[in-house]
Amino acid sequence: MTQSSDVRYAARLGTFSGTMLVVGGIIGAGIFLSPSIVVQRVGTAPLTMGAWGLGAVVAIIGGFVYAELGARRPKAGGTYVYLREAFGTLPAFLYGWALFLIIGTGAIAAVAMTGANYLAELLGLPAEAGRPIAIALIVVLTALNVAGVRIGATTGNVLTVLKLSAIALLVVAALVLSPRADAVLPVAAVPVTLTPPTGWSDTIAAMGAALVPVLFSFGGWQQTNAVAEELVDPARTLPKVLILGVLIVAATYLLVNMAYLRALGLEGLAASRAPAADSMQIYLGPVGRTLITFGIVTSTVGFLSMVILMSARVYQAMAADGLFFRSMAQLHPRTQTPVSALLWQGVVALVLLLSGTYGQLLDYVVFADWIFFGSTAATLFVLRARDAARGEHIAVRAPGHPFTTVLFVAAAGYVVIGSVVSNPGNALRGAALLALGLPVYAYWMRQRSRSERSP
Repeated sequence: MTQSSDVRYAARLGTFSGTMLVVGGIIGAGIFLSPSIVVQRVGTAPLTMGAWGLGAVVAIIGGFVYAELGARRPKAGGTYVYLREAFGTLPAFLYGWALFLIIGTGAIAAVAMTGANYLAELLGLPAEAGRPIAIALIVVLTALNVAGVRIGATTGNVLTVLKLSAIALLVVAALVLSPRADAVLPVAAVPVTLTPPTGWSDTIAAMGAALVPVLFSFGGWQQTNAVAEELVDPARTLPKVLILGVLIVAATYLLVNMAYLRALGLEGLAASRAPAADSMQIYLGPVGRTLITFGIVTSTVGFLSMVILMSARVYQAMAADGLFFRSMAQLHPRTQTPVSALLWQGVVALVLLLSGTYGQLLDYVVFADWIFFGSTAATLFVLRARDAARGEHIAVRAPGHPFTTVLFVAAAGYVVIGSVVSNPGNALRGAALLALGLPVYAYWMRQRSRSERSP
């Protein structure tokens, strides 16, 4: 007989740590890289801010939906558990499969490479040093999370506070100070020509393409649900930290984009490969560039720490259900961490790191991620109805349901389509990897049946 995936952890993390998990799990490298891509795709300042504003609305609605799901099923595994209980083990397994091969590990690899490149620049190392540094980041942060939940979470908390401090410095500098007399706007190696959309159809298509990098930057709040059982009183704490964390990030992203546009202008932002560093150099010179580069490094490292911590709990839940390697279900007797799940996650992330670049992985991750975002939001309809039939009621409820939930599901579909249009090759590869999960699922189901029949 397989053991239940609803493993009870000792409650360790309170409201502050939970909020830092949400913020740290969202703010990674995206806000330092994606704004230039967004401007190139929409071509105007109002549409740029509109894309980030729309992304914030979608993220806030998603936060409310996941808050209710977390309150209804405050169990380790998060999205995996909701899909399993609403739609069965196949979609739940495919989510875990995608997380293991694309979503979680792909994000780890992509952001590790970005952070490593910035760290190499900060230390004055050659560009070739980026890959070895990225490998070291993944190895060290995986080891810290193996050492214990408290160690991994504390590391993430410190890095999240540092990244928010660096972002605050950027926003204040760009919105309050005057540019230096010797400030020079960035010049692209290849000239960037902005072509604003004309007509509603072009605008809708441009916004769809722009939402891919925007929502990549906003993604990550859902990961906190995977460690629900490691929160103090998860049914009450999880909804609180989700909403608070998403609101903090939404406000941060809108302020940062205002800062970029004021510092660099539309064309300058479109041309910049490092908008945060270029913005700080305009106001504070080389010292400002160094400070924000340090902030970007802490941001990416903090994001890595959070994703490594949270994603491994999904593989642990799958394995406890008999749908993955049994060793991944086991918790270390002293640290209570899923050591095998963390180590295998690190191996896959390193393989992806050595086989691709950040740009290639961006749409790859978003394509798969938002398929499951939409599917998970849809589980709220099933779980609400099922709980109501049992006479179970909870205080936490997503405002505006079912309309807001339908809107979120539609937004997820919109982003998937935008991802396919902007990078059909990566979307096709993502779909192929999902399809490969079908025979793997059949194998594990056979293994589970044999285990259940054995005395």
